[in-house]
Amino acid sequence: MTRKELYDRVIAYFEEAMPIAEPELKFSNTYELLVAVILSAQCTDKRVNLTTPALFAAYPTPADLASAKVEEIFAYIKSISYPNSKSKHLSEMAKMLCERFGGEVPDTMEELTQLPGVGRKTANVILAVAYDKPTIAVDTHVFRVAARIGLVKNAKTPLSTETQLTKWVPAEIRGKAHHWLILHGRYVCVARKPKCEKCGLTNICAHYKTISAQ
Repeated sequence: MTRKELYDRVIAYFEEAMPIAEPELKFSNTYELLVAVILSAQCTDKRVNLTTPALFAAYPTPADLASAKVEEIFAYIKSISYPNSKSKHLSEMAKMLCERFGGEVPDTMEELTQLPGVGRKTANVILAVAYDKPTIAVDTHVFRVAARIGLVKNAKTPLSTETQLTKWVPAEIRGKAHHWLILHGRYVCVARKPKCEKCGLTNICAHYKTISAQ
């Protein structure tokens, strides 16, 4: 099977099995999405969604968050992983949004990654979800699932995975494909013991072929 045929079959499967694929983080605007994605690093979306309502109520705009003290932000996010660093990042991010970008979340990779707490993955999520740009964010789920299925070859870094996926996934569905792989990795192709019995891709999955041959 060629690489293109593999991608075609994987895309066809997800189009049928998961026609609607959306973020599980809850937000009502781009600012809230940015805050939620920063908080979600190495933390579950479920935990973030339990935390953000009070945080957003207290700081509904970047200006409100920028005016808050770091320890005040910490009090709202202390149940999140790495609350010390994330509270500092949120404070610094909000200040930069207000001082450099007029309180608006920018829409380019170069500008987004200038913001404290925002790496390439977070920026790609913002670009895809908020601005409908053809980007693929690579988190641990996307990195793992893409490698297991065989969509990427010898990808040692998230950037390598992103580059290969971007090459083969059509631009118009990259945002959806990002969510397909995340959700598949979150609920089926889990890290420690993938639920292959629930997966509709075992007939073309490189990992499944390997473990079946053992």
